[in-house]
Amino acid sequence: MTEQADEVWAAYMALATHNLGAWRRALAEELGMPFGRVRVLRRLAERSMGMKELAEAALVDAPAATVAVNDLERRGLVERLVDPENRRSKTVSLTPAGREACARVERIRPAAPAEFAALDAPDLEALAGILARVAEASTAASAGERYAPSPPTTSNPTLLKSPVSMGRAS
Repeated sequence: MTEQADEVWAAYMALATHNLGAWRRALAEELGMPFGRVRVLRRLAERSMGMKELAEAALVDAPAATVAVNDLERRGLVERLVDPENRRSKTVSLTPAGREACARVERIRPAAPAEFAALDAPDLEALAGILARVAEASTAASAGERYAPSPPTTSNPTLLKSPVSMGRAS
């Protein structure tokens, strides 16, 4: 990675994390549970996991993961199943109701932050293309594949050549 990539990532993260509160509250309200439980459900939507792996994926410690899974199990959203590879362990999986809850979460889109008003339509198109390439690279990396980027597409190719400049969110 380059220093420029690190700077762009830091600016992106500052902007994103500064503006996630309303979206997190909307998700928690939609499902009637704390956002931490929603985060656990979203991790399990990717695949079933053991408790230790789930705790790491949800960025919580093991006791907090156990409390979350107990609550989600009481709500009928997850179930613990015997791990077929290690019968002494349990794997946590979504139930059909848990999958429906995740589908409801996916329908709630966060509103763009006010800072996006600084971008015109070609800027937004260029940003969408850039983020699509980053998502492709992430998907390839998750599958253990090497990412081979497709050529950038935009109606204004000079946008992708200009330096990225983002204001820092406080």
